Amino acid sequence: MNYLFFTNTPAHVHLYKHAVQRLRDRGHEVLVLAREYTCTVDLLEWYELPYVVYGACETSKGSLLSRLPAHYARAITHARRFDPDLIFGMGGYAAHTGAVTRTPTVLLIDSEPASFDHTISTPFARSILTPNTFRKDLGENHYVFLGFKECAYLHPETYEPDPSVREQLDLEADESYAILRLNAFGSQHDVGKQGLTDDDCRRLVDRIGDDVTVLVSDEGGDAALEGLSARSFDLHPALMHDALAEADLLVADTQTMVTEAALLGTPAIRSNSFVGDDDMGNFVELENRGLIHNVASADEIIDRAVPLLEADDTAQKWRRRRNALLADKVNLTDVIVDVALNLGAVDDLEALEQFGQLPEPEPATSVGVGGD
Repeated sequence: MNYLFFTNTPAHVHLYKHAVQRLRDRGHEVLVLAREYTCTVDLLEWYELPYVVYGACETSKGSLLSRLPAHYARAITHARRFDPDLIFGMGGYAAHTGAVTRTPTVLLIDSEPASFDHTISTPFARSILTPNTFRKDLGENHYVFLGFKECAYLHPETYEPDPSVREQLDLEADESYAILRLNAFGSQHDVGKQGLTDDDCRRLVDRIGDDVTVLVSDEGGDAALEGLSARSFDLHPALMHDALAEADLLVADTQTMVTEAALLGTPAIRSNSFVGDDDMGNFVELENRGLIHNVASADEIIDRAVPLLEADDTAQKWRRRRNALLADKVNLTDVIVDVALNLGAVDDLEALEQFGQLPEPEPATSVGVGGD
């Protein structure tokens, strides 16, 4: 069989990398269609995945919109040459390429706010897969799995942290450190949204920088942190999960890395304008489990960060909570491979249930601030 995977962001590379490798090991032909965005191509090179770039995009919304026609034309051309039996992706590129080439398409979605993308992509999908925490009905082909999309690469069966990353970061074996992750907010679903300001970052680093080493990972590359006791995360992006697993704290205005921190047992504080009553289901679930804090202001970040860094038992608490969270979660790579071998037909796969058939996750009211 021929399988085509779309990777439009670095997170997509991580999502599909193990499935691509396993399908190739089984003798199937696999091609990754990549959009050159931040470190997407760097990751594809690192993992030695077979790819072709169909277009590039900077970290601004205007950059993406102006290049869409050329992106589609090249993606469809490459797909026709490869002649796939099944396409995997997360939105319009994959769905519309599948429609034009008459190829069944599987969409794996985890962001409820991306309503426009859902509207233009899901009608063309054979199957739509989401985490069971997803709180939006995407139609009769919508199926859910127990877990998060990050379970494709951070499930304990798939990933083992490498503590030697400390040496590469020039950190002592017992040196406490925090990662500050800043989003570029350049995606379509980020329109009208914002995260941490330079002033927010300065206040945070001023407060914790004397007690812990602060490593800054800035997707947009324009944070003004000169003169602060913080330094850039300057390793290859493929090593970020190892660094995150060893960290004492993540503070971020992005989405994916917060979920990754939770699955690694690293305390995380998330602050952006997605936070609120209509927040995404996975972040509500992770906060209910006591693994992350969703906050709206820099003051709240500091109020959460300082106690977490000062407490002696934070690491043990988060490890217990993380293990409890993952006890019943699927290895999503297994699911993706099974879906691929079934050519996108998912009705008979035990790991998937039609949307609305799995019980809603119950709030873990006994776990959170002040509890365990």
